Amino acid sequence: MSPASPRAYLVRGEDPVLVAQAGRRLVDRLVGGRDPALVVEEHGTGEELDAGAVVDACTTSPFLVDRRVVVVREAGRLNAEDAARLADALRRPVADVQVVLLAGGGTLPQSLVKAVASTGEVLDASAGRGRDRGRWLAERLRQAPVRLDAAAARRLEAHLGEDLGRLEGMLEALAAGFGAGAHLGVDDVEPFLGEAGAVPPWDLTDAIDNGDAGRALSVLHRMLSAGGRPPVVLLATLHSHFSAMLRLDGATVVTPEDAASLLGAKSSFVAKKALERARALGSERIGQAVDLIATADMDLKGQTALPGELVLEILVARLARLARNRSGTPRR
Repeated sequence: MSPASPRAYLVRGEDPVLVAQAGRRLVDRLVGGRDPALVVEEHGTGEELDAGAVVDACTTSPFLVDRRVVVVREAGRLNAEDAARLADALRRPVADVQVVLLAGGGTLPQSLVKAVASTGEVLDASAGRGRDRGRWLAERLRQAPVRLDAAAARRLEAHLGEDLGRLEGMLEALAAGFGAGAHLGVDDVEPFLGEAGAVPPWDLTDAIDNGDAGRALSVLHRMLSAGGRPPVVLLATLHSHFSAMLRLDGATVVTPEDAASLLGAKSSFVAKKALERARALGSERIGQAVDLIATADMDLKGQTALPGELVLEILVARLARLARNRSGTPRR
């Protein structure tokens, strides 16, 4: 192992599947052509994580092999005391021992994060949002064992939604079915898609704000099924969305930064969208939207006998109609 090689790695991200996949690729790279059974030592695969065993593994030279790769899964289960012990061990590296910490199981103590950053690398397994997500997906498709044309790539991205942890397995299945290096189109990919993945909440609010009831209902059904979000959670999303408009309506707010400050939002981009939509919808319709949401909340709590899914369908259709009829007062 090169003297300049990192001694420790931390792989973190919001999606545990993407963290696990990134960790596996990293371990494969560190192992190289060696026998993983002799080189890799796993910790944290059971219910308990023995910090003492992890520290021992990190501070003991490998035997009969030229490298040991210590993998700690769900490292967030380490308490502050155990994390401090491991951080101290990482600052006193042993030759030919590399440590891979995989996030999960809780919040990783900052002492350990700093120790990894000072002795190795912190890797982000997140796909990101917006353009970052697009770049992440494009890079994975470039590295894929099959080649998808533009239409197939778009179809795959739309189908997966937020469930990007399924991407790797799907690409491997396509390679098994068509052979490595195969060039595939939409018709080739379609039978392998399976159930549609979840979608982010702004897909729903964007469709409502655009007055597209059909699209909004389609997204709602997908969030209820593939996303597994209960009606009360989706109602809270809609409440938060229109509450932001209500707070901005009539306020002396000029810039997106002013809006972000008023809303307590970290992103001026999100605040800018809320400000633009509040101005487009207008005070009367914002009030009507809040009233509709309040009524739906009572319906979900038993005011009517309607199923929760139907309550949300009615609400979403009415909210989209409000946005569509900005030029005139919609019928209630």
